[in-house]
Amino acid sequence: MIKDEIVMNNRELVKDFYGKVIGSIETVGTKQIARDFYGKVLGRYDSTDNKTRDFYGKVLTQGNTLMGLLFKK
Repeated sequence: MIKDEIVMNNRELVKDFYGKVIGSIETVGTKQIARDFYGKVLGRYDSTDNKTRDFYGKVLTQGNTLMGLLFKK
């Protein structure tokens, strides 16, 4: 890590219609990580290549669709 590099860490809780927390989306620099209620990583989005990838690194879509991974049944 570069001495002058600033790492911003931000976590947003995602709730369903009834107010129950179903997961979170964490932002670290240009990357976002979606986690379920138990903390398991569901997918990642990187704004530098504008692609959403699943847990295994497979490209799912172009653009940020992490919210869809959280609501997927």
